[in-house]
Amino acid sequence: MSIRQVKNKLAKTEALLANPRLKQLVPATLPFSGQALKEMLGQYGLVYVKPVIGTFGKGVIRVEHRPNEKEPYRFQTGVRKACFSDFETMFAHLCKARSKRPCLIQQGIEMLRYGKRLFDLRLMVQKNPKGQWESTGLIGRLAHPRKIVTNYHNGGTPMAPEILFSPHMSRAEFEAFRKKLDSIGLAVAAVMEKRFPGIKELGVDIAVDGQRNPWILEVNTKPDPYIFRKLKDRSIFRKIYRYCVAYGRIRPRRRRQTGRVRPIRLGRKTGPRRRAAG
Repeated sequence: MSIRQVKNKLAKTEALLANPRLKQLVPATLPFSGQALKEMLGQYGLVYVKPVIGTFGKGVIRVEHRPNEKEPYRFQTGVRKACFSDFETMFAHLCKARSKRPCLIQQGIEMLRYGKRLFDLRLMVQKNPKGQWESTGLIGRLAHPRKIVTNYHNGGTPMAPEILFSPHMSRAEFEAFRKKLDSIGLAVAAVMEKRFPGIKELGVDIAVDGQRNPWILEVNTKPDPYIFRKLKDRSIFRKIYRYCVAYGRIRPRRRRQTGRVRPIRLGRKTGPRRRAAG
């Protein structure tokens, strides 16, 4: 069974922007250029430069403009930081540091923090066995203390979202907020399927700002289901896995044979046994 995958981040962003409801939840995004970067830094003060096609947070660069500081322009890639006194010098160094593949510029969102570390969310949305979209899992991703991305494969720590939100809202508020995210996920799925027929699963990356506003950072059409094994509630991963099998993303596990085979126990080599005397 064929499952469509869409890698181009700009194409997926354009699909979301075409929907009036979702448009309000998408950070401003432009193709990478010096002029676009200068204008967006002037407007937002914080942006992210990302490869148009890329995974695991590789190649993502955080760029800032702090006008009241001596060296107001700065960027960070990985754990490396650099500061500059003017835009032109910063841009020259940025072009050397960024991916040589096409990139985009995305408005930066000041995400909530847990213990001084940034975090965001991954919402899993899948086609269920009845062919209907369903929000099947939500997990938090806590960034490495020295990094700007939250991806598990880039040093992030998967965590239960209710733990990450505990300093910011009550449990009742979180449950209401979670329902809102589930609704957003279903709306994203409807829009993406209309633009890209053949998709079966989505990983919607969501940032939450200080006013508790959700922002759709990215939509992945081949999300990692195994990250949900990190949650204490194992039923979440079991459902996600079951749906992956149903639409053909994962091959079903072969059942073990019912007959037990007794393992051979290996002991020390003591040589041939001797008969007891007598």
